[in-house]
Amino acid sequence: MRRGFRRAMIRNAQPNVPPMLRQAHELMESGRYAEAAEAFEKLARGAETRNHPKTPQLYLLAGRAHIKAGHKPAGFAFVKKGLGLLKNHPAQLFRLGNLAVTELSEMGMNEEAKEITEWLKTALPAAPAGTKMGAAAFVKKPVLPTRCPGCGGAIRADEVEWLDEVTAECAWCGSAVRAEG
Repeated sequence: MRRGFRRAMIRNAQPNVPPMLRQAHELMESGRYAEAAEAFEKLARGAETRNHPKTPQLYLLAGRAHIKAGHKPAGFAFVKKGLGLLKNHPAQLFRLGNLAVTELSEMGMNEEAKEITEWLKTALPAAPAGTKMGAAAFVKKPVLPTRCPGCGGAIRADEVEWLDEVTAECAWCGSAVRAEG
């Protein structure tokens, strides 16, 4: 009963999304990567001082933006910092670490992708508890909106934490996002 109440509260609550987060996502979407990188970096550093639970994701966004802006060494450093902050959250580290490896490879940063892959093997010697592997990992999820209504960040079904069968939590701001249809 208590768990259901908590999920209902989460589902109905809209976090106070900082305008800078929405702006950073808009800058990223419009291809203004250097400005987005600066905004995400500022947000990440501020979140870290407040011990905010979304700090790792903000560092990962700063890293992605820096890399897209052509600042590959700085971007990679932020990616590593974000993943390092997830060491005590194995399921998130597994999901976001593998996503980082894929994105680094797609951006031609194969050596960096290999470095993260090797680091993940030591940080996660086995698949985290509750992580589905193989065919079970491809369970069809409901269709989510492409953008978070709270912060404007990109929403991908494989990057969010599902609160129930039709509601997911935005990976960037924590807003509850309901499936479309």
